[in-house]
Amino acid sequence: MNSINTSVSLNISFVRPEYFFINGLTGISYSRYFYMFLFCTYIIAVIGNSAVLLLIAAERSLHSPKYIGVFNLALADFGEANALIPNMMKTFLFDSNYISYNACLANMFFVFFFTTMQCSTLVVLAYDRFIAICLPLRYHAIVTNTVISLVFSAIWAFNAIMVALTVSLINRLSFCKSNVIQSFFCDHGPMYKMACNDNSINFFLAKLNTSLYLIVPLILIVLSYICILFALSKVTTWEGRLKALKTCVTHLLLVGSLFLPILCIYLFASTTTLSPNARVISSSFSYAIPPMINPIIYVLNTAEIKDFIRKMFKNRSRLT
Repeated sequence: MNSINTSVSLNISFVRPEYFFINGLTGISYSRYFYMFLFCTYIIAVIGNSAVLLLIAAERSLHSPKYIGVFNLALADFGEANALIPNMMKTFLFDSNYISYNACLANMFFVFFFTTMQCSTLVVLAYDRFIAICLPLRYHAIVTNTVISLVFSAIWAFNAIMVALTVSLINRLSFCKSNVIQSFFCDHGPMYKMACNDNSINFFLAKLNTSLYLIVPLILIVLSYICILFALSKVTTWEGRLKALKTCVTHLLLVGSLFLPILCIYLFASTTTLSPNARVISSSFSYAIPPMINPIIYVLNTAEIKDFIRKMFKNRSRLT
């Protein structure tokens, strides 16, 4: 009898709200300029990543393992920009901070899924540079289109499962305390912390995902470049070393644009007291800026893409 009463009381106390209120973007000073910047960021990200995707798909010379990685990164950037920024713009244009329960979970899934793909892709590109510089004679035997395609297929599947599991476990939480999310999107951390029942599984998954998609990728990338520097120390000429290092510049810029803002936010959050608005703005920039910067970096620093663009414009000029 006691167990029946307990189960009834638990069912009564379980609360699943119809909607959530995104509170992170309210009260921002000079919000008009913030949203104008977001809009420009979104347009550049969509056009830039679409152009990279079309260029790689259209040009046969770019159908190589390295550019399969670049294609995946551009696809992840394109997806993240569309999952994140339009919802933020809706808040400004229609003065609507509300989002339905199911739409909130969908927003969380797509933002986190494409973000995890960005981190994972940079690790694969680091592996590509590691093999190219440390094992140059075996590069074409180890890194093939088939191998890289299989690696990315496995990564897409694994990340989708991990993010889907993380998002689905939100359904077990009871939001009887509040439905106000202190973030600029349906963020996992602020959401599970609002629950009034046991959220230990959600806490564990949050820490696991931080390790899998922030700490582990950074460690693997750093280790790959330690090996690269060790291999370059054996190269006798400075010209040879610089030539090899130049092939890594683009990747290092991409790594910096994605990981440095996140690390700075964590560092400042632990050492200083940031205002809620400052934290939201800096966090939103760390999500929104990399999809805008990445295609620019690749177009400006990749000889193959620049050569293809030159050829395209030459062919057009001849036709006209």
